[in-house]
Amino acid sequence: MPDEPSVQERYAPASVCFGCGPANPKGLHVRSFPDPAREGGLVAKWTPESHHHAFDGVLNGGIVGTLLDCHANWTAALAIMRAKGDHRPPATVTADYEVRMLAPTPMGAPLTLRAWPLEAVGRRATTEAHIETADGTVTATLRGHFVAVRENHPAHDRWRGR
Repeated sequence: MPDEPSVQERYAPASVCFGCGPANPKGLHVRSFPDPAREGGLVAKWTPESHHHAFDGVLNGGIVGTLLDCHANWTAALAIMRAKGDHRPPATVTADYEVRMLAPTPMGAPLTLRAWPLEAVGRRATTEAHIETADGTVTATLRGHFVAVRENHPAHDRWRGR
C-alpha cells in the first residue's frame, strides 16, 4: 500500500481497536486507503499470520468478520464526514452487519479488503465490503449499518485514545 498514512493512522493514531487500531500492539492493524477503483471506497491489503488459522490453510471466520467490520466502519465514517462537509470523520460504531462466507479464505498470501458506501444520511451509513484473494476470488462479503455516536456515548473519543 502507499507510503502515506492510512485513514486509521491519519484520523485515529491512538486507537486501540483490535481490528484497525494503530496503537494496539496485538491487533490486526488493518490499514485502509482510498480505493482508486471506486468513488468513496476504501481498499486495504492484509496478510494472515499462522495464529489466525481456523484450520490448516484457512483463515478463522471471526477474523474475517473483524477485518470486514473495521474496514466497512471506516468507509461509513468517511461517508458521513463527506455528507456533512466535515474535515474529520465522526467516531462510528457498528449497529449491525451480516457476513456471508462464500469460500474458504486462504492463509499464506495477502488478501485485499474492499468497502464502499451505499448510503450516508445524518448520523447513519450503510456500507458493503468484501475480501478477495490474489486471483480475485471473493471469499466473504459484508453489508453493515454504522452510526456516528453522540458525545455521551462511551465510544465518542475512542479514536483519540485515552
